[in-house]
Amino acid sequence: MITVISEEEARTKIVETVRPLQPRRLGILQALDCFAAEDYFAQLPLPNFDNSAMDGYAVIASDCGRGAKLRVVGEQPAGADRQLCVSSGEAVRIFTGAPIPSGADAVVMQEDVARSGGEIVVNVDVDPGEFVRRRGCDLTEGQRILRAGERIRAATIGLLASQGFANVSVGGEVRAAIVSGGDELANPGEKLQPGQIYESNSVLLQALLERCGAIVASSQHCSDDAGALQNEFRTAIKNEILIVSGGVSVGEHDLVQAALRSLGAKIDIWRVAIKPGKPFLFGRFGDCFVFGLPGNPVSAFITFLQFVRPAILKMMGATDLDLPKVPATLSVDLANDSDRVHYLRGKFANGEFAPVGRQESHALFGLSQSNALVRVALGESLKAGDVVDIQLWD
Repeated sequence: MITVISEEEARTKIVETVRPLQPRRLGILQALDCFAAEDYFAQLPLPNFDNSAMDGYAVIASDCGRGAKLRVVGEQPAGADRQLCVSSGEAVRIFTGAPIPSGADAVVMQEDVARSGGEIVVNVDVDPGEFVRRRGCDLTEGQRILRAGERIRAATIGLLASQGFANVSVGGEVRAAIVSGGDELANPGEKLQPGQIYESNSVLLQALLERCGAIVASSQHCSDDAGALQNEFRTAIKNEILIVSGGVSVGEHDLVQAALRSLGAKIDIWRVAIKPGKPFLFGRFGDCFVFGLPGNPVSAFITFLQFVRPAILKMMGATDLDLPKVPATLSVDLANDSDRVHYLRGKFANGEFAPVGRQESHALFGLSQSNALVRVALGESLKAGDVVDIQLWD
């Protein structure tokens, strides 16, 4: 018999069970927000040659000083190196990013000289190395630029391009199916019948999946009927992930667990000591991992973030599976006198965290106004002014 287990046990079991998918190779633009499947190293130093940080004149610093006169012997734009040379008493007109002529050891800005014909008068003192970007000052050849498991951000793509990489190896693609259950649910746009509510969990879960980088392959609503559920599950298990919303509790109409077992699914977890979200299910159906989330929207949201999200990230090749954490000062007292760890929803702004709205599992409006969670352990009491770590999701 499967009993209620702790949040930590559930997360550990899930993360240890799932495995990274086979990597794939993508163009660097297509790899945005994917996770690198291997380490990448610089093939070139950055910059690759000494160049000017300003529009101005390449000079020998010791020749310069207030009132010094120098003869302009050439011009070096950005682009092909014209192989120019600067000797004592000379200057070369130069532009930002252009190669530094041999002999020069500094650049004086064009605003700091007065030019007359082929001569300039320097109006400032100049130090060696001034406004010169030295070869390799930003990045050295062979330096690691991307670790396996690291998310590829927009700036990472720019760095990869600067090294000549046209494509990269990234983690596998996770495809997910959603099956939502409940005869009381109506689709948005339909007319509500007495006793019905609009179905919102499936679109909420689609948004969360897409935010993780997963592909939503299908989303189906199913009536509270064992046969109908079995048919939906047979199709859905062709994907890497199946998320079932609702029907995982212990009522007479909670048919998900029995339907899964009847098809041969292995159920590893059923019921976790977390609030909101106790009726949570995790198992395996062939090569498909199955997550049964509670029907209440806030419960579904919390269990997705704490259990489904880290599993998906690991399957995609990520090494950091946690939500971002930051310290925050509590604006109110908080206490947990329940039998489960409690995740309170609230707003983090200007270094402070304040709970927002009702904290029941159905309270979707308060959730919509929140951007962070605070975890309050069993029996824990926190005071206004305490500094705690909070989890950010937006």
